[in-house]
Amino acid sequence: MTVSYFPLHARRSTVNYEQRLEEAITQISNVLTMLPEFQQYQPRWLAIQLLEGDADVLQQLQVLPQSGTLLPMLDEIRTRLQAHYGDDLDVVLTDQRYTFVNRLVQQVMTRPAAHALTLSDKIDRVVTHRWLGIPIFLALMWIVFKITSDVAAPLLDWVDGVITGPITSWAVTLLTFAGVSGTWIESLAVDGIIAGVGGVLVFVPVLMSLYFALALLEDSGYMARAAFVMDRLMRTLGLHGKSFLPMIVGFGCTVPAIYATRTLEHEKDRILTGLLVPFMSCSARLPVYILLAAVFFPLYGGIIVFSMYLLGIIVAIVLGFIFKHTVFRGQEQIPFIMELPPYRLPTLKGIWFHMWEKTAAFVRKAWTIIMITSIVVWLLIAIPVGGSGSFADTDIDQSAFAAISGSFAQVFAPLGFGSWQSSGALLTGFVAKEVVVSTMAQIYGVDAEEEEQAEATTFFEDLGTIATSFGSAVFDTVRSIPLIVGINLFEAEEEEEPTALMDSIRNGFEESSGGHGALSALSFLVFVLLYTPCMVATAAARQEFGNRWMWVSVIGQFAVAWLVALIVFQGGVLLGLG
Repeated sequence: MTVSYFPLHARRSTVNYEQRLEEAITQISNVLTMLPEFQQYQPRWLAIQLLEGDADVLQQLQVLPQSGTLLPMLDEIRTRLQAHYGDDLDVVLTDQRYTFVNRLVQQVMTRPAAHALTLSDKIDRVVTHRWLGIPIFLALMWIVFKITSDVAAPLLDWVDGVITGPITSWAVTLLTFAGVSGTWIESLAVDGIIAGVGGVLVFVPVLMSLYFALALLEDSGYMARAAFVMDRLMRTLGLHGKSFLPMIVGFGCTVPAIYATRTLEHEKDRILTGLLVPFMSCSARLPVYILLAAVFFPLYGGIIVFSMYLLGIIVAIVLGFIFKHTVFRGQEQIPFIMELPPYRLPTLKGIWFHMWEKTAAFVRKAWTIIMITSIVVWLLIAIPVGGSGSFADTDIDQSAFAAISGSFAQVFAPLGFGSWQSSGALLTGFVAKEVVVSTMAQIYGVDAEEEEQAEATTFFEDLGTIATSFGSAVFDTVRSIPLIVGINLFEAEEEEEPTALMDSIRNGFEESSGGHGALSALSFLVFVLLYTPCMVATAAARQEFGNRWMWVSVIGQFAVAWLVALIVFQGGVLLGLG
């Protein structure tokens, strides 16, 4: 494209607005010139700021004695102009400033007669379309979670087989050589650390597939379009368009999402968004979804995972609409303006960095918070509070953990999972949502019937088995990719053989719900989705919004989780489901 530039003599230019706006600016400027408090400002600039609703200028104006006359006049002018233009005045003024700049540019440069649309422009006409944008966004999210739940399944099974097989066998062998076989030390290592931490590390392939899919969308430039598309819906419901950016971050982790609310200008918008962000399903909840979906909904894992993420978005939007028109009403909306980056082809280096950074953080958490919590849970399980058992050799129903968890069980009974096992998993889940899985692995693993002992193998035979099974898992993963994104997108997968742990979890939920195991599990997943994400997120909320709003957030999330889970379970029972 050939562009010819012409010199523009330096001179002071004033943006000329349309006649109605100019008359309003002149009227307000004439009043402002009589106020000595604003003599250091240009009256025209100050009048424009007042028309745009600048919060700082309005706040200074409200304390003046003349405000009783000026403010009603200003409100009348703004109302009349907004009715005329049919849009917010800040949007109208910004649009006319851009029009002025465009005219100025046309005076100093010559463009070709025809301006060809770029590839990004052509794609944006579809993905940011007023009616197609949101369905496209939901379809892409569906594919992401379908890949997460199905493509990673072979590698998940491989990690599970390695941890429950060779690693557990090697640990038992080493402990036997050390002369502590059959003691509490072996129980701590096998039933505590390996069962707890290993039960969470099993889901590393699932999380890596999620981070891979999200990295593709982010590096390609689509996630910015998703924020733009959702802005229209957010503003329709009375929320700030920028609120969706922290919510997108919340799909990864709630803690940085809470800190991301700093991008919002007004405190009310920051607090409101901070109250809604925890309802976005963070990646820490994903292992819980995958585990219970495999137990109760093995043919529809992708649908269950997708529905949890979608439910979180719906609950956040509904609550945001209610709050915006009650507790946080009266906050004027500021337009959401952002520059859409061009579409780019994601690089392997960038995707790998994103995957490694997020996965490494998850693994570090497994070896710190999750391991410490697993040891504490094991210790409480090992302490007898009734019966004839001794330390590390007692019926789990007579353990301290069962007694503590049982005291909260009645709170969850109307929701369909009023057993001490599920209550205990939710209590430890307040530390971190991954701990829900590790706690279940410890609790139900103790109750599960022992699987048939495999034939003794040597160390090198185990290494060979690990290598060959890994190759098979990778082959099955690669083979499943075209099926997931193609012909098998909405079809159910073949049900796999349940493990002893899965059978134990299924039996536990069936007993506590009176035969409504699947419905009880779905209610449990809804509660996990909506109640407090973790202890660190609570600390972040306290730091950003103070003690008052932290407690509002924690108590409110528990109340919403309890109510929605109650509706799911009791409504399902009335409809004869589950």
